[in-house]
Amino acid sequence: MTEHTTEQPARYATSQNLEADFHDNRRQVLYWRLLARLFDHEEQATLESASLAVVDDIGLPSALLDPQASVDSIVQRHPELAAEFDGLMAPEPDDEGACGRAAEVRRAALVSKVLLNVFASGSGTVTAGQLARWQSDAGWLERALGCKPGELRGGRAGGGAGRGAAGPGVGPTVTGGLGTKHDLGRLISTIGPELGAIEADLVKRMHLREVLADPKLAAQLTPSMSLIEQLLRDKNNLSGVALANAKALIRRFVDEVAEVLRTQVEKATVGALDRSVPPKRVFRNLDLDRTIWKNLTNWSPEEERLYVDRLYYRHTTRRTTPQRLIVVVDQSGSMVDSMVNCTILASIFAGLPKVDVHLIAYDTRAIDLTPWVNDPFEALLRTNLGGGNDGPVAMAMARPKITDPKDTVMVWISDFYEFDRSQPLFEGIEAVHRSGVKFIPVGSVTSSGRQEVNPWFRERFKALGTPVLSGHIRKLVHELKTFLA
Repeated sequence: MTEHTTEQPARYATSQNLEADFHDNRRQVLYWRLLARLFDHEEQATLESASLAVVDDIGLPSALLDPQASVDSIVQRHPELAAEFDGLMAPEPDDEGACGRAAEVRRAALVSKVLLNVFASGSGTVTAGQLARWQSDAGWLERALGCKPGELRGGRAGGGAGRGAAGPGVGPTVTGGLGTKHDLGRLISTIGPELGAIEADLVKRMHLREVLADPKLAAQLTPSMSLIEQLLRDKNNLSGVALANAKALIRRFVDEVAEVLRTQVEKATVGALDRSVPPKRVFRNLDLDRTIWKNLTNWSPEEERLYVDRLYYRHTTRRTTPQRLIVVVDQSGSMVDSMVNCTILASIFAGLPKVDVHLIAYDTRAIDLTPWVNDPFEALLRTNLGGGNDGPVAMAMARPKITDPKDTVMVWISDFYEFDRSQPLFEGIEAVHRSGVKFIPVGSVTSSGRQEVNPWFRERFKALGTPVLSGHIRKLVHELKTFLA
């Protein structure tokens, strides 16, 4: 009797272990297939057949394994799955028993589907329909992470082109489990920039004109630097509805960036106080601390009262002599983000009192955008992105704009890869600098601060006493505001 009682729990424990191992093995099959498809587009027959058997056995549709089937199409045929995709990758902790492990197998099948549809973006030309499908699937991934569709892609794309395979950290995080808040937060911070990068890559490969001609598809596009680049490059080939939609996207992006830059300009340090101008004697300018300190000798201990002979006021007037700002921007293919940022930045500084702003864009030719400097949208529509560099041509246009060198700042934004024109350009810059102009060379103007500058120019600027400014836009804002205000 006793022997039988001892054997029964042992057999039950063994049975439980075998069932747990069975579920773990099935889950691993699905995740191995996920990794195989992400990193190698060729089908692995053994993994495909094993995964199909698992999906059929747990009562899920075989369409989950079809790379051509969108999540939308699956949910339309099987509406009950919509609730399972929502919050899929932010699950509540399950029981540790066989029931919980069975649920993990089901979750693995659904997770694999949404990740493959988003991260296995392939290569070659992308049609409008494929882009729309990807955006829909990306929305399902965002929902699976507990976010709203489009929320993770709302930020700017994070560096580089999209990949046809999983981004860094995706595989290990998935196979390592998704049950903790720490893992989920790490996954979201990794996937957000990746989604933006993949969408940017798809936009580059897509039939953009076809999408722009369809108002419904165009409305789904997320304005990004990559998309704006494509629109500016192709604007001369657009007309009618497509051109109107392109302009609407450009204006949306310009307005968003302008709002951020305007805030940075307002927060930047301004010019020195002008102590030659007497402070205005109003209550809001009263310097109470200084007034008390200067009158402490008038303190009466008997009366416990301070007699004030003189009030002191704060200086608020700052030096605001008229200044001229000349911004020269390289609009060749490698400097697109700088072109957009600087056009917007120039318009903001043009709105400051007593600042005369001139804007010049160049590649192999130079164009004076000064008449449109107050409207960055119109200025950008007149750019002609791409081509090579001819800095001396831009300098020939910029130098006549210098009327009072000591009251002029010239900002030159470029990677300075001029090749056989390097020496003539540097000689022009050197002459401008020695005339008294404040010359600021900038490698690029991006939100990330990334910059690349020709080492030949970098060394010569350093010797000239005008080192290349860091590419982060906040530093340029600070430098300009200090000089001009």
